[in-house]
Amino acid sequence: KDRCIVTGSANMIEKIGIPYDLTITIMGVFVVSFAATSLDTATRLQRYIISELSTAWKMPAFSKKHPATIIAVGTALALAFYNGSGKGALILWPLFGSVNQLLAGLALLVITVYLARKKIQISYTMIPMVFMLFITGWAMLINLNKFFITSDWLLLFIGLAVFLLEIWMVVESTLVLKKLNGEKTVNFKQLSVKGSGVQTPVKK
Repeated sequence: KDRCIVTGSANMIEKIGIPYDLTITIMGVFVVSFAATSLDTATRLQRYIISELSTAWKMPAFSKKHPATIIAVGTALALAFYNGSGKGALILWPLFGSVNQLLAGLALLVITVYLARKKIQISYTMIPMVFMLFITGWAMLINLNKFFITSDWLLLFIGLAVFLLEIWMVVESTLVLKKLNGEKTVNFKQLSVKGSGVQTPVKK
């Protein structure tokens, strides 16, 4: 597949007068650079996630930089050679669609909490967030049922872990939004008590 990208791009660029041998080298460098950047970004993000989960679960030994990185790289290596051919990561392909959209829903969730903290209208992000989380959660449940029926335990375990983490984030965010709404109500009542009766308190 990568060869098709490099060759196809080189053929197109050649049409504008750049030699084919040069363009195929340039495109090869671009593809390798993109792959290396993706690996670096994925490793860093996984390390941050492991560190934060370890801190939340009272496991300080794994929250440090080097242990978290070793776990991130080690699990990726184990997955890559899961089937012995070095293409073990392709096993996760059936989860890609639902997990990809789930990330979009969680991004909207984070933005919603941020806007609520800034006392900005949240309906613009909350409505699409609820829709995306509901649909992707439903799709994940369908996939989990299919993986269980086909005894695909690896996908079942990873999909279940992702689904439980989604629920955890939704619950935590709901508690934060509830707390922020409570603070807003308390502030409004305090303003009402302090008012002289002539002034009308403005609800934040």
